[in-house]
Amino acid sequence: MTLHYKIRVSGRVQGVWFRKYTKDIAESLGLMGFVENAEDGSVYLEAEGSERDLKRLLEWLNEGSPSSRVEEISYQEGRLSGYNHFEIRR
Repeated sequence: MTLHYKIRVSGRVQGVWFRKYTKDIAESLGLMGFVENAEDGSVYLEAEGSERDLKRLLEWLNEGSPSSRVEEISYQEGRLSGYNHFEIRR
């Protein structure tokens, strides 16, 4: 079953290659969606895939990229959008 997660990651997550690393891990898990910097300094992403792979993504997001400092992650399930790849926006 495919699920859709809307995820926000706060902390030192901009300017530390967070989006690139997120894209890499999402693609390695076979997830579809996007990641982007938000105006408030957080990173926002939407990802679609199996519950198992989405949970793996959340686990990785808790650690983040080597230079990041993750302080908080929030997520909620959303409606499927039918993404066909994972991309970096903005």
